[in-house]
Amino acid sequence: MRSTAVSPSASASPSTTNPYRSSSLITRLEEGAASGAAVTFVTPVDRDGWAEDRVPMARLHDDARSMAAALAALGVGPGAHVALLGPTTRDFVTALTAVWISGAAATVMPLPMRLASIEEFVDQTRRRITRADAALVVVDRDLAAFFDARPGDPPMVYLDDLAADAARRPPDSYVRPADDPDALAILQFTSGSTAHPKGVMVPHRSLTSNLTAIQEGLGLTPDDVAVSWLPLYHDMGLVGILANALTAPVDLVLGAPQDFLAAPARWVQWLSHFGGTCTGGPDFAYALAARAMRRPGSLDLSRWRIGLNGAEPIDPRSVESFLEAGAPHGLRPGVAFCAYGLAEATLGVTFPVPEKGMTVDPVDRRALEDAGEARPVADDAPGAKHFARVGWPLRDFDLKIAGPGGRALGDRQVGEIELRGPSLMSGYYRDPEATAAVLTDGWLRTGDLGYTIDGELVVCGRAKDVIIVGGRNVFPEDVERAVAGIEGVRTGNIIAFGAPAKRGREAIVVVAETRLDDPSPLRDEMSRRIVDAVGIPPADLVFVEPGSLPKTSSGKLQRSLCRKQHLESTLRTV
Repeated sequence: MRSTAVSPSASASPSTTNPYRSSSLITRLEEGAASGAAVTFVTPVDRDGWAEDRVPMARLHDDARSMAAALAALGVGPGAHVALLGPTTRDFVTALTAVWISGAAATVMPLPMRLASIEEFVDQTRRRITRADAALVVVDRDLAAFFDARPGDPPMVYLDDLAADAARRPPDSYVRPADDPDALAILQFTSGSTAHPKGVMVPHRSLTSNLTAIQEGLGLTPDDVAVSWLPLYHDMGLVGILANALTAPVDLVLGAPQDFLAAPARWVQWLSHFGGTCTGGPDFAYALAARAMRRPGSLDLSRWRIGLNGAEPIDPRSVESFLEAGAPHGLRPGVAFCAYGLAEATLGVTFPVPEKGMTVDPVDRRALEDAGEARPVADDAPGAKHFARVGWPLRDFDLKIAGPGGRALGDRQVGEIELRGPSLMSGYYRDPEATAAVLTDGWLRTGDLGYTIDGELVVCGRAKDVIIVGGRNVFPEDVERAVAGIEGVRTGNIIAFGAPAKRGREAIVVVAETRLDDPSPLRDEMSRRIVDAVGIPPADLVFVEPGSLPKTSSGKLQRSLCRKQHLESTLRTV
């Protein structure tokens, strides 16, 4: 399903002027409490049913004020850093809000979603808490085992004890701090796959600027109902809930990531049941949703207008499959909303025009790989590579494609995406060298490769992941997608990277998870598909045990870590 690009100025976008302009998150949360919106927390009770707890934002904010008073009794106030570890629940969201209205900064810890190594997870949690200089750690009692308290650690409080203390305090016992737009609101840590995870510093000023941009870019109105299952330890989930009911007059239905992953059909069931209009997720989630929608069942997705797709490379085929599967349920093609963002810019950077659907740019693969040029070709041309276009910069963002030496490149020339604007992070926490490496004269080097078409952005991939073979730039996503779907290979659990070959050159290596005891019959088919896709045979195909590929806490493939494990022969091979 292809559509024609429409620039924002030429469209009848439903975008509205956001009346909430304060640069203080505390004020924005107060405005959200007065908006009449509500959050509905959904908790599965079985495979097909769930319990609902609808909480008006005014009530949640009063509960947060009481909890802020309880936090103050524990020494939490302006300038403090609070680490939170727990699943998505009403008490957890209340605690998160309480931290912010206390004037403190929140660091949300990843959940143990992949338990290949509990020891590694506990170690990463400790590293984040230590590097965050947390004054207090708030932990859900069921996850206490994942924070092994030691002498010298910050004090810890169980979430249920904090909630019980808050219940004994009236909301008026909360003492509101003065607004400070430059105070830190979020300390968002990167994946933590190395010994030194980087802490992205997002002050109130940057956060509220991005919230305004997102709300305008989505064209949110009080008629919208947002639905989210995204993890709150990821910027897409955390800032996403703030952009809806917590700071805008938009009702929010909030589930937990583990509940979605256990039964992906729940996502579209919630959208159908609650009349959801806006939601978001990474590309793999839409592939799972497509499977769910093909199963027997009654859904009404006619109100759905925005399905934001971001956080990882977008495969136009998965978007089209999702739209085709949803069409019998009233899903419209215009729902597809391919966007671009990153934590270092708070969240959102470029959005397409709402309700206009996905636009695909077919380009000549060899020109892209050999010359760094996105030369347009016919949709069905031999060797065509298809990219989803991800829209135009949001308000107050400047964007350029930088070539060697930082010079700006023209349309359809591939280079590094650089950004400038008020939503950018203030830097990496206590890491001036890493900060200086990406922030220069107000411009952020994203590390992502892309190009523009009349100002609209197309993202090609991560610069550090490109495999250079014989002077050609091969994108690992092309290799991974080529072998996806082969029976015996676990879809979404394939990593391609470059490794040293003869005479110092790079060669393609593919590592794939499989449940087969003997995967050798897969080799010929995988090699053939890779040659068909990129014209280069792989130097090595490695098969590993299910669940053993390295991924970030948000589920992204960690190519550099996998490459390191391959070179050190520490992969759990079959």
